[in-house]
Amino acid sequence: MDPTAKSPWGSVAPAAPACSLTDVMSEQLARQMEEESDAFPALTDPAADLLLLSDEVSDTTSDLMLAKMLQMQFDREFDDQLRREEKKFNGDSKVSISFENYRMVHPYEDSDSSEDEVDWQDTRHDPYRAEKPQTTPRRGFTGKGKNITTKHDEVTCGRKNTARMDNFAPEVHVGDGLGMDLKLSNQVFNSLKQHCYSEQRRSARLHEKKEHSTAEQAVDPRTRLLMYKMVSAGVLENINGCISTGKESVVFHANGGSLEEQPVPDEVVLKVFKTTLNEFKNRDRYIKDDYRFKDRFSKLNPRKVIRLWAEKEMHNLTRMKKAEIPCPEVVLLKKHILVMSFIGQDHVPAPKLKDVTLGSEDMKNAFYQVLHLMQLMYQECNLVHADLSEYNMLWHDGKVWLIDVSQSIEPTHPHGLEFLFRDCRNVSTFFQKRGVSEAMSVYELFNAVSGLNIPVGAEDEAEFMSEIVALEKRNEDHVQKRGKKTFPVACEDAGPPLKPDADD
Repeated sequence: MDPTAKSPWGSVAPAAPACSLTDVMSEQLARQMEEESDAFPALTDPAADLLLLSDEVSDTTSDLMLAKMLQMQFDREFDDQLRREEKKFNGDSKVSISFENYRMVHPYEDSDSSEDEVDWQDTRHDPYRAEKPQTTPRRGFTGKGKNITTKHDEVTCGRKNTARMDNFAPEVHVGDGLGMDLKLSNQVFNSLKQHCYSEQRRSARLHEKKEHSTAEQAVDPRTRLLMYKMVSAGVLENINGCISTGKESVVFHANGGSLEEQPVPDEVVLKVFKTTLNEFKNRDRYIKDDYRFKDRFSKLNPRKVIRLWAEKEMHNLTRMKKAEIPCPEVVLLKKHILVMSFIGQDHVPAPKLKDVTLGSEDMKNAFYQVLHLMQLMYQECNLVHADLSEYNMLWHDGKVWLIDVSQSIEPTHPHGLEFLFRDCRNVSTFFQKRGVSEAMSVYELFNAVSGLNIPVGAEDEAEFMSEIVALEKRNEDHVQKRGKKTFPVACEDAGPPLKPDADD
């Protein structure tokens, strides 16, 4: 076949020039091909794209650069997994919880993050803050014609009020309004502001009350300092702990030390009167009408009345001790702390009469002891317990001991006989429930203690109380006309004994 003949498949491209083996193995040619390859790299790793945008040279021979690239890839995978967990956790709920704080790469650092995955605070559409500070012009409005907007615009004021919630105190929880274009009206914002102000004042009051008042254990810093001083002075060896808690005081057990004036018992109690005023607001009538403290009561503030309350119990216990009534012995009074002898043995306090289990003879004996003690208090000590019950009587060494006489008053008190009748009712009811057949009725017990012999009649309590109130009224008028000094006294600091006036 003629090589010059025309090919049926068309023209044939000229063959490439022949290249010798020496040219193929040329180092210069190999270096040229390598440079061309480096000029157009094939990057498939997204992290490499991010590094290419930086000013640094992408040198994969550096171990540090490789570590950064691997860490970036790991962070991206962690964030993707975190997004899936967040979506699964929130579900279709209208209120969602963001895991943004746990992300390794912030949205604006992640080049592959889609627009839907970027939070609104990373964009320019912030409903709380404008791009530039908005200033209200002097004329009070912006715009012209129908587009005029005043400073009282509802939408503008609502957004401003929402932004101003950030100025509330840190302890006030205003919630999280991310992603919500909140608009608070002036009425709602003012109510929230007033509530926050009230809460701040209340918190300050509670803090001051905690610092300057006694809590459940009645030991505030001032009380604790007084107790430390007693230990340092040697009056007490140590303070062991709380043995009783009441509505007005707390009792601590302690070991006695030494005192110059008198010996201190081995075991004593500290009765700490609570310095909170709430428990004493309804107990003023026990002390303000007592002639022994009446003049001093009106001149003191409520906090100092508590010290007066402790002083009153000290005086009442002193009277009872002189009449040889079984009761704690006063050792020391220091402001609102009263140190007394301990009724019990080996750190174990004597049980209350309501908690002790006695036989029929012992319970009968206990009733006659209580009757005798009430008569001694009324006739010898010129006192009415005013809170006598099985809770304020202890059983120790086969005897009944009386405690808690801080509210005790004299019979000349405007309500003295009413308090005595209440004590008689408590005592009579308790012993009758315990099966003491010799227990008197409340009317018989009242007459036996007071010696007034008010006619019982049909034992109508209302009629009996009317006689008591009338007797108190006549006695009060008699005291006001003639004065307490015209009465003979039963003891050195006692007031006039109560006697019914003869009917004219």
